[in-house]
Amino acid sequence: MLAIEKKRLNELLRRMNRDFQVYVPYLENGTGKFAPYQEERELYLEMNTLLPPKDIFFPQTEKMYKFRAAGNELEIEEIAEQKEKQVVFGIRSCDAFSIDCLDKVFLSRGYEDAFYKNKRENTLLVGLACTAVGDTCFCQSMGLNPQEAVGVDLQVLDLGAEWGFKARTAAGQELLAKYGDVLHETGASPLPAEEFKLKVEVEGVPEKLSRMFDHPVWEEVSRKCLGCALCTYLCPTCHCFDVSGKVKGEEGYRFRCWDSCMFSEYTRMAGGHNPRPTKKERVRNRFMHKLSYFVERYGQLLCTGCGRCLAKCPVNMDITAVIRKIKEAEVE
Repeated sequence: MLAIEKKRLNELLRRMNRDFQVYVPYLENGTGKFAPYQEERELYLEMNTLLPPKDIFFPQTEKMYKFRAAGNELEIEEIAEQKEKQVVFGIRSCDAFSIDCLDKVFLSRGYEDAFYKNKRENTLLVGLACTAVGDTCFCQSMGLNPQEAVGVDLQVLDLGAEWGFKARTAAGQELLAKYGDVLHETGASPLPAEEFKLKVEVEGVPEKLSRMFDHPVWEEVSRKCLGCALCTYLCPTCHCFDVSGKVKGEEGYRFRCWDSCMFSEYTRMAGGHNPRPTKKERVRNRFMHKLSYFVERYGQLLCTGCGRCLAKCPVNMDITAVIRKIKEAEVE
């Protein structure tokens, strides 16, 4: 296995940053997030970031096109962002799987989102194996391996004093060859991941939920939800968005921005009807989408077990507790 001493990692990233836009995990005002690499800043590699890297592919706010209207004349200009080649270094297994979920949404079933596709096709993913496991992490219960990320080009392993690199794709192999002069062969073994404290059994839940749309469990589960939508903004797989616009004089532009199915306005129609008028319907939809609807459409769960929603919900809404309630619920 090729490796680099941990104290020399910046040397590799500095070289990489000359050829790509490199994103790495940092702590900013106490919040872990991915940001463009800066040599003088200290990397945050101990635990996963609080903010997932989905905004690299699906920004919180993104201009779509601009226009100019004068009299009967209308000019529309697409904003086709041409992204430079980029590398996301240090993505964890839960977040790598979330990118796979977003690929299903934005790039499959006959629809391709040009904005997402442009960024995705120009990005190499470098996974970082977890050794420390957070109190709210449960990716293993969702079928993921915390040391082997899905869909990455390179997998980085913690070897103690070194970082080890394993190529997972041809692009990852090319990346290793490109910077091979700063790497060396090693026989060191990867450090194992800690035991997961949080576990949940999800087998059979998607099938059972298909018979629980009107179950009273949703009234109970939704009772303490504040509808603040923090869970959806921190979630690496949530992808609801709204389209709006700005106009000044004869010119303007349209943009999309993150939205949340936890807001009452999200499903309110022009005539005033709202198919999800109360918290019960909105909370039900959130969990049904994660654990049932997405499975029906794409064959995989929309929860990666990253644990961010558990860690930060102001009223301790816990998706693993909801899963247990579903498992225990009596259905006809």
